[in-house]
Amino acid sequence: MKIKITDYCRIFPCRELVTRYMWSKCAPKPADLNQVLIDQYNRRRIDYRRFFKMDTLSKAGFLAAELLLEDFDREQPKENMGIILFNHSSSLEADEAYQQTINDKDNYFPSPAVFVYTLPNIVTGEIAIRHKIHGETAFYITPRFQPDLIEEIGKSAFSASGLKYLLTGWVEISNDMIDVCMMLCESDGKRKMAFHAGNIAKIYQCYRRNL
Repeated sequence: MKIKITDYCRIFPCRELVTRYMWSKCAPKPADLNQVLIDQYNRRRIDYRRFFKMDTLSKAGFLAAELLLEDFDREQPKENMGIILFNHSSSLEADEAYQQTINDKDNYFPSPAVFVYTLPNIVTGEIAIRHKIHGETAFYITPRFQPDLIEEIGKSAFSASGLKYLLTGWVEISNDMIDVCMMLCESDGKRKMAFHAGNIAKIYQCYRRNL
């Protein structure tokens, strides 16, 4: 089986959104990261009201998936597509937001709307719901971006689950900074970019130097 990287998306401070095409620039550190993502959502005229309930991590993963899957029929169930994502900070931003709602016993207002996002795999769930992806989904927490691990786990998913397509990569939000490197991979794909650690690192690093 020859697994290929069909397309990729980079979202990070010095470029709002990057796939194989370059779009608009933004400030090195946006004053309001959530607003940057909402602006991109509006700019692309996406119609999905759940987006506004999502935490920043889910918004980032959702937008990357929207770009990579724009040629797929969202209403068509995808039994042969999976989602495997990675990051370092898990759902820390949502965890801290929820903690603020329970810190003060005199102002105790635990929010179910915030609590639901205190698990990172909610990102894969939001993407799967939107695009009717019924294959394997997983979210791994790792010390750093590890191309070799992404390759290993991704290839294992293709062979063990019989996938034809896989959304995989890095979705990290920490300290109001965003770092996303998501790829759409395909078994027996026709593109020249093989799914291996060297190419995964190249996609990530070729823009990372701009941070």
